[in-house]
Amino acid sequence: MSIIGKKIVTSYFETKQVNNIKTRIMNNIDWKNLPFGYMKTDYNVRCYYRDGKWGKIETSSSEEISIHMAATCLHYGQEAFEGLKAFRCKDGKIRIFRLEENAARLQSTCRGIMMPELPTELFREMCIQVIKMNERFLPPYGEGASLYLRPLLIGTGAQVGVKPANEYLFMIFVTPVGPYFKGGFMANPYVITRKYDRSAPLGTGVYKVGGNYAASLRAHTEACAGGQYACEFYLDAKEKKYIDEAGAANFFGIKNDTYITPESTSILPSITNKSLMQLAQDMGMKVERRPIAIEELATFEEAGACGTAAVISPIERVDDPEMGTSYNFGKEPGPWSKKLYERLRGIQLGECEDVHNWNTVID
Repeated sequence: MSIIGKKIVTSYFETKQVNNIKTRIMNNIDWKNLPFGYMKTDYNVRCYYRDGKWGKIETSSSEEISIHMAATCLHYGQEAFEGLKAFRCKDGKIRIFRLEENAARLQSTCRGIMMPELPTELFREMCIQVIKMNERFLPPYGEGASLYLRPLLIGTGAQVGVKPANEYLFMIFVTPVGPYFKGGFMANPYVITRKYDRSAPLGTGVYKVGGNYAASLRAHTEACAGGQYACEFYLDAKEKKYIDEAGAANFFGIKNDTYITPESTSILPSITNKSLMQLAQDMGMKVERRPIAIEELATFEEAGACGTAAVISPIERVDDPEMGTSYNFGKEPGPWSKKLYERLRGIQLGECEDVHNWNTVID
């Protein structure tokens, strides 16, 4: 390899050798046992907001970013992110699930914490570009894995004093992932935490900002220490009477052929939950979105947690240690949970008709 000025010239044989090494690395990935975690991929895409407008899309092979030490994301929490998945399907096409909904939720978060909104078309273009550039990391069809996209928007402008930045960086990186919970689609035990609140009513709970997740770390660590529980559930911060959501997922319960999920001003609007509500209606179920008192857990035939990462995590039981109560739903996924999971996964993988046009298809 020779260097002419700043241009790197690579010979044909060197390029072929590198590609052969990359192919061997991909062949060594155990797709069926892939964890939900970070794996280095080839490229990420970036776009800067400066002088009141978004710039051109840039491509980078670096895993690092350079930001000012006084950037607002570091001091005042001007940070938002999203999570969505792409799937390699049986027909050879790639499908991205509900891209526009993720763009809309990011825009809502931007309005909430005073960041410039990213246009949906720019979001779409960057998603498609980063997938194509990292296509070799897209898990094969039938392996139970997917390519996870992590869009990230941060305030990069230097600012001492609480006010919005004047510069921002939006980027998307990808990583192949397996199921969020070990074992995949299986019933897990959950626990109610009363000691901590995830977010306040009329606060940032409805926005996908990192601070909400930081606020859940201690609660999760304490509640799930020892591996007895998969995750914790929070109650409403005002009265401690109603189910809010888990640290990384929405809650739903099923009884009398009715899909019931909490309504609250502190719950993140899950795109997966929104999809499940529509599918439940399509399958003839009633759908209710309303406050769910803790005591009502005893009346549910099935219960689950849902989100992009986990899709559906059926709930085996919910323990309420402080009250000495346990609500049991069975050691196996219930019939409605199974039907909803299979229908949603079928749409994502192109196996079921996408009647609502949720997928963005890449040939």
